[in-house]
Amino acid sequence: MNGDYLERVLEMLGDPSWRYRDIEAWHILESDLGVSLPADFKTIVDAYAPVQLNNHLYLSHPATVRWNLAERIRRTSLAWSQIEWDEGEPEGDPRLALGTSDLLFGTPDGLIPICGTDRGEEIFYAPRGALGQGSLFVEDGEGEFFEYSSSFAEWLYLWLTGEEVTGPGGSAFYPGPVVLQDLPMTPDHQPEKRFGPPRGR
Repeated sequence: MNGDYLERVLEMLGDPSWRYRDIEAWHILESDLGVSLPADFKTIVDAYAPVQLNNHLYLSHPATVRWNLAERIRRTSLAWSQIEWDEGEPEGDPRLALGTSDLLFGTPDGLIPICGTDRGEEIFYAPRGALGQGSLFVEDGEGEFFEYSSSFAEWLYLWLTGEEVTGPGGSAFYPGPVVLQDLPMTPDHQPEKRFGPPRGR
């Protein structure tokens, strides 16, 4: 089923460029993290990133200098690690699902920030989520976490089709083809928006 969702996402986004596909960059990142990231996430990143999808969701890549995924994970994990939660715990506290007493970021037993939106939503991969099968946690930008026991491809497919997978009221559906905006790789680079193939919704 996960493969089906990956195929659907690739079909919805259109021809991949594979601009920065680099197996070694993934090996270095995963060695640093101490855990393998989901295969479907890596395939989608390799196919399109660095990119902004439908004007909101940003995907970084581990093989680039700008929009570097490893640097993003380090920087974002550090920022989240410094948060002092009001009253001691966030809404939808991930520690309960992960079976840990500490809310950790960027580690195999915590939350790894893999992408985010310009609306303040952050998507985390939790290797120990879903009883050790791995899951996604989405923080809605307001301090509340939601766990999704789905693959990244399934989550992305649902997000692109307007489902509320960033918490209640968090849908971001745009009719017509998906908008892809390659991210600028130099200060004077201004890539044009492009579009996936027509779709039914």
